[in-house]
Amino acid sequence: MRYPQTFIDDLRRQADIVRVVQDYVTLKKKGANWMACCPFHKEKTPSFSVSPAKEIFYCFGCHKGGSVFNFVMEIERVAFPDAIKIVAEKSGVPLPKLSDDSRFEARRQEIDEVIELNKWALEWWEQQLEQGGEESRIGRDYLAKREITDETRKAFHLSYAPDSWDALSSHLRQKGASQLQIERSGLVVKKEEGGSYDRFRGRLMVPVMDIHGRPIAFGGRTLKDDAAKYINSPETAVYVKGRNLFGLNLTRDEIRRQGYAILVEGFLDLIIPYQFGVRNVVASLGTALTRDQVKLLARFARKVVVNYDGDRAGVQAAKKAIETLLAEDLEVKVLVLPDNADPDEFIRRSGVNEYQRRRGEAQPHIQFVIDQAVRDRNRNHPGDKDAAIEEVLPYVCAAPNSFQRAEYLTILMDEFKVPTTEREKYWHKVRRVKANNEAPRSGKILNVEPTATEKRLLNLILRDEDLRRDVLQRLESEDYEGLPTAGILKALIEMEREGKAFDYEVLSAKTSEDPGLLPMLFSNESIHATDEDVSAEKCVNSLRIMRIDRRIEELKAEVANAQRAGNEEEMAKLSAEQVDLTRRKTTLLPRTESAKTGI
Repeated sequence: MRYPQTFIDDLRRQADIVRVVQDYVTLKKKGANWMACCPFHKEKTPSFSVSPAKEIFYCFGCHKGGSVFNFVMEIERVAFPDAIKIVAEKSGVPLPKLSDDSRFEARRQEIDEVIELNKWALEWWEQQLEQGGEESRIGRDYLAKREITDETRKAFHLSYAPDSWDALSSHLRQKGASQLQIERSGLVVKKEEGGSYDRFRGRLMVPVMDIHGRPIAFGGRTLKDDAAKYINSPETAVYVKGRNLFGLNLTRDEIRRQGYAILVEGFLDLIIPYQFGVRNVVASLGTALTRDQVKLLARFARKVVVNYDGDRAGVQAAKKAIETLLAEDLEVKVLVLPDNADPDEFIRRSGVNEYQRRRGEAQPHIQFVIDQAVRDRNRNHPGDKDAAIEEVLPYVCAAPNSFQRAEYLTILMDEFKVPTTEREKYWHKVRRVKANNEAPRSGKILNVEPTATEKRLLNLILRDEDLRRDVLQRLESEDYEGLPTAGILKALIEMEREGKAFDYEVLSAKTSEDPGLLPMLFSNESIHATDEDVSAEKCVNSLRIMRIDRRIEELKAEVANAQRAGNEEEMAKLSAEQVDLTRRKTTLLPRTESAKTGI
């Protein structure tokens, strides 16, 4: 069952977002908007904006934004249906009957049942550890050996699964669960001949909680000589591998306060640092880091220190994690502890102060990748040198802008003492790879804020329906590729071709890959200036000028790189391109502006 979409749309329009937000934050009027210190991150200068005209909020500091429902979901830590209830209650709007959707209801019921059974299992396992007899002593002894305190054990709900084939199953049936529900939970393994047996037996149990602190899965660590050190829950209605981060329910607030997260691999790599006071840590659950996990983490911090094991497997995992983090435009450093130690081992041996000191000296990701590339290679051997450079180049290409790419490439070239006559071929390779990679991403440049001109231009075409239609019909894809608002312009063109009227929610859904950009554009005061003398031609020319300016900025970095390499021929070619672009820009500028520049 779910609320009708028409009711949700009407409620969004009826709800006074300012009044709803004021229940949580002290707002002050500033022009057309309302401002406050952001409730989602620590700050002294207000950067949190609410726009009643656009019915959205946006924080220029932590980049959270969206509708009144998004605000309530974030501030109350509730799901969308609960946010609807809260907004309706605050707005004095009666809730309608839930619409019938049997498939949705069946799925929701199965999710609720799995979570309920997980809670029953966890409570029972905790009782076994705390109050069990001689058998459960092995679990208590293990925790004592690892010096895990009762406070830490309770915080993470560590527990013990008895070494029995059906003890948990029997307990769940006594609680009222059916065999089908037990099998759906993933807590048992089905037999081919029928029936099932308990999945976790004789193991220390570590629950995986979702962001709201609900048990959605489990990891079971062996306390004997079993071949499998850990066994984990299978995917269920509530748990999909690669979508959650271990410990985030406990550490998210500290991550937000610190402004960065320490990313580790395993359960104990998080639990032990947490016990010693390092509370801005998350773990990737022992699997390769996924984009879903990174997107979840990016809600709380834009900087990450990767602290995986220093052995070969850990290094490979760290390199894959770096690629995934960079793809979401997070700033990445890497901490490799001495003697290939993991965080758990190092803190026990050297203390938390030494750990924090070394964390402060974590390497930029590019230096880490270079160090690993030469780990087993001879720098003086041409073949080894070429192989090492090729291994590092993808991480140069992953940098979000041309200045960083030029800087990283220079570091790489200097590291291997590449002659100036050979450096330019690598720069061309980086440019070619980057261009190919950016094409399917609608020309979006990560972490680049639109210019004031771009914001104002977009507001103009959104405000005037006739102007918008004329502009969108004139635009070609190359006019906006590479601009921060490229995704929005592309979505508007699609809506125009589909004959859809402008709607903020539809546009927001079509640009969901960058949810913070749209609210930011609509929340900025500078875009509300009027301009009576505006035409579709001027709007399109403005976009083309911005694209030229972007390329000119890239050329500056390329010229600097060629200059460092001492390549005069390449410098001359790039300078000629700059002159040509400047001439093209002049033809697009209004005559008065061209005259001012003396062109």
